[in-house]
Amino acid sequence: MSKYKKLLIGIILDVIGCISYFLPGIGEFFDVIWAPVAGWLMTKLYKGKEGKIAGLVAFVEEAVPGLDIIPTFTLMWLYTYVFKQN
Repeated sequence: MSKYKKLLIGIILDVIGCISYFLPGIGEFFDVIWAPVAGWLMTKLYKGKEGKIAGLVAFVEEAVPGLDIIPTFTLMWLYTYVFKQN
C-alpha cells in the first residue's frame, strides 16, 4: 500500500474516531466499540513492534474519554514516513 493511501485511510479513521464529539449520548457507546477496532486497524496498517505499540496507543486514546481529538493514525503516519530515521 502506498504511503499516501495510508495517510488518507489514517485521516478517515481519525475522523471516525472523533464522531463521539458530534453524537451526544451515543458517542460514548460508540467509543466502547471503536476503541478495539481502532487498535486492531492500526496493527494492520503498521506491522511489527511499532504497529503493536501504536495499536495499543490507539486503543487507549479511543477508550479514554476526552482523548478522541488526538489524531493517532495521522501521527503514526508522520512518525513512520517523516520523522523516523531508517
